Amino acid sequence: MLQELIEWESFYVIVGSSAGALIGLQFVVLTLLAEKPQLSTAEGGAAYLTPTIVHFGAVLLLSAVLRVPWHTLGAFATAWGLVGLAGIAYVAVVNLRLRRQKHYQAQVEDWLFHALLPFAAYALLALSALAASSHAHEAPFGVAAAVLLLLFCGIHNAWDVVAYHVFVRMRDAKEP
Repeated sequence: MLQELIEWESFYVIVGSSAGALIGLQFVVLTLLAEKPQLSTAEGGAAYLTPTIVHFGAVLLLSAVLRVPWHTLGAFATAWGLVGLAGIAYVAVVNLRLRRQKHYQAQVEDWLFHALLPFAAYALLALSALAASSHAHEAPFGVAAAVLLLLFCGIHNAWDVVAYHVFVRMRDAKEP
């Protein structure tokens, strides 16, 4: 393993474990919400739930990729750069889904945490990959910042979906 990456090992063990655990919790929450299905579940899920799992998955993937015994930083940078480019493309798809779904009008906070911040995280991954050859010490900090941003966006979005179902949908179901 590259000497530059050894110092990051515990960071990615913590972050990757968190992402894995949160993915599991998302499945538990979805199972509980499935007991009271809504008409807009598929459309809303594609716009709000699936991106959360994708972002947690990206964090988990990057945490695992760090553990690969890379011989050069360039190979690792290529891997994280590809994740960044794929993430940028995925955020574009999410933007379309947010605009097209009809059962919930996205608010500023939704656009921030489902579109803008994930885009910034994936763009930071791509840009850090480009900078890795000339800034080998600094580039992993960009990756770490992007990973944390994706993790915190996922946490926010998971909470937001649960809170919406608990406080809004259940309240509406109780009203005559």
